[in-house]
Amino acid sequence: MNHTKNILVADDNEEIREIVRVLLESEQYNVTEAIDGDDAVDKVDETIDLIILDIMMPRKSGFKACVEIREKTIAPILFLTAKTQDSDKYLAFSAGSDDYLSKPFSYTELVSRVKALLRRYYVYKGKDTTAESPEIIKINELTINKKVNEVWMGDKELTLTEIEYKILSLMSSNRNKIFSAQNLYESVWGEPYFYSCNNTVMVHIRNLRLKLEKDPQNPKFIKTIWGKGYRIE
Repeated sequence: MNHTKNILVADDNEEIREIVRVLLESEQYNVTEAIDGDDAVDKVDETIDLIILDIMMPRKSGFKACVEIREKTIAPILFLTAKTQDSDKYLAFSAGSDDYLSKPFSYTELVSRVKALLRRYYVYKGKDTTAESPEIIKINELTINKKVNEVWMGDKELTLTEIEYKILSLMSSNRNKIFSAQNLYESVWGEPYFYSCNNTVMVHIRNLRLKLEKDPQNPKFIKTIWGKGYRIE
């Protein structure tokens, strides 16, 4: 039986927290509130299924909180913020977030983003019966166990976010195929591609390389094919 999902909402604006809480509780989610970045980091534990963060918060920004939260959990992180510049989105994804929604936001859009993030996360964690069929892929010392959604480098298990895992799983299952940024975005995020999405893909590829590669500047797993995209040979 699926348990009721627990969502942490961090925003220094009490009115925003209340709006989001009421909206999510109407969808039968449990909601915990945090008043700033420090409070958010303190309240994240293994029971939290998704985190919603504002960027501009006292004591600790959403960016810094996101980095620290990523050290505790791979649960999806959604930024809900009034900051809409591409540079802010780049920083959000670099910090380890999974999605980004600008204020003012549509209630329908927020709920749909939350449901999509939770659904993908539970498939990734093997908590959903729609998880992929058993398969093990080995590329040199890299092992991807698609039966249990685990990634190992030698005898060390790597901790990947759900998006990072989906990129790696897709590319490793189609070795030597060149994936453009549009291919990856539409396949992994399941949304229409716009030119601005290219930065989102680039950041996730970079973060993935930092975890996979001994020398991320000279990657041996995910290669860049200039002018075309990326591939795993």
